[in-house]
Amino acid sequence: MLPTSPVIALSVAGLLAGCTVGPDYTRPTVSTQEKYIGLEAVNQRHATAHAELLTWWEGFGDPQLTRFITQALQQNLDLAQASARIMQARAGLGAANAALLPSGNISSQAGRAYQSVETPLGRVLSSTPDFDRYGNAYEANLNASWELDVFGGLRRGKEAALAEYQASEAGVAATRLAVTAQTADIYITVRELQARLDVARRQVHTQQDLLATINRLYDKGLAADLQVRQAEGALAQVQASVPVLQTALDTAMNALDVMLGSAPGTNRAILAETSAIPAAPQIAATGTPGELLRRRPDLIVAERRLAASNARIGVAVAEYYPKFSLSGLLGSATTVSSGHLFSGDASQSSGVIGLRWRLFDFGRINAQINQAKGQEAEMLAAYRLAVLRASEDVENAFSALVNHEEQAIVLKQGVDSLSRARDAAFAAYQHGTLSLIEVLQADESMLRASDTQLQAQAESARAAVAAFNALGGGWQPGDTQETAPSQHNKGGV
Repeated sequence: MLPTSPVIALSVAGLLAGCTVGPDYTRPTVSTQEKYIGLEAVNQRHATAHAELLTWWEGFGDPQLTRFITQALQQNLDLAQASARIMQARAGLGAANAALLPSGNISSQAGRAYQSVETPLGRVLSSTPDFDRYGNAYEANLNASWELDVFGGLRRGKEAALAEYQASEAGVAATRLAVTAQTADIYITVRELQARLDVARRQVHTQQDLLATINRLYDKGLAADLQVRQAEGALAQVQASVPVLQTALDTAMNALDVMLGSAPGTNRAILAETSAIPAAPQIAATGTPGELLRRRPDLIVAERRLAASNARIGVAVAEYYPKFSLSGLLGSATTVSSGHLFSGDASQSSGVIGLRWRLFDFGRINAQINQAKGQEAEMLAAYRLAVLRASEDVENAFSALVNHEEQAIVLKQGVDSLSRARDAAFAAYQHGTLSLIEVLQADESMLRASDTQLQAQAESARAAVAAFNALGGGWQPGDTQETAPSQHNKGGV
């Protein structure tokens, strides 16, 4: 608890200076590396197309993907919720601004009463000549009041509301990035599953041919029962993979419809025609880890919330000091008749200077200040952690992009080799030097490798999407207000 005399002295000083209590906000410094660890490997990629960060999805060269992302940005319901939160934050900012201004209201009333003559007052009145038991009262007033923000508590509240509003704006940008990335990720998954289903169905056909061939040989006594059972087991295993892939494809298509703000099944016909898995483009400009602080809207959200928590410390500190208010009334009142309401004799006015001071409640105020400081410490830790995780996202995405792409290249070479081996086996079969079983087995090996290669190709495309999202691609930093208000009072108490 603060001693009374120093508090009074500080209050008088504050009245004279009109200062703003609480700490002034400064953006925290965060140490970052000069460049990303995986940047060199990303720059050495040999992609056929380049993509700009602002419209990175166009770099995949898939018109359907571009149309879906455009539709998602227009209709996604997560974005609608984020936009609604902006409206709420704007209303909070308006209320904080209004608290700094005078408020006024007009009130009026008219009343009619019937006086009892069985009360002491009624007996006295009834004894007077021309006593009328009916009485009228009319009154009209203009009231105005203004809380003087001497110590800046209301101004700190406005700073907090402004920071929250800016955080909500950046939150919309962060949601846009997430919606864009999720739409692209789901679309790539749809194309991957369609391609893998095609391979699986070809594998089923190959295994069926293999089983039929072995059964014919078994009927002639040229194949063992073990070979038949092995072929049947291999066929069943491949057939069982088809419904699993189909279920995953249906789920992905439904998820894409929901991302587009439509009912599941809406775009099923559009997606029925299979298309190639989009190829990951070259990232045109990655920037530096330091620039990521301005490029990632989720980091701006964390920083603005930190600024808001800092301002709330000032709101709490302001409770140490007295609050002064001015109020006034200008009006007219009469009990004669409504015609006398605005006469000179009926006029009335008043003026009041108010003082409210929680003089003996400093223990509670101390607790509120400590709570505000604890919230600021929490927001600071959250901001620093968000910065670290943002850099981690970029590095992980770069690593996944390069390595999955390399895996896909190696697997494609393997598929090409197995394809040539299958062609050679078929040619040997035609010349009678190789059995049909060996041809079908070579075909099955090629298809299995093709399935693995498709998965690696899709993973590399998804890693590219993750990289663009981690870099904050898809929006302009100038789209939101990310800086704190410049009119901070540097003479805080």
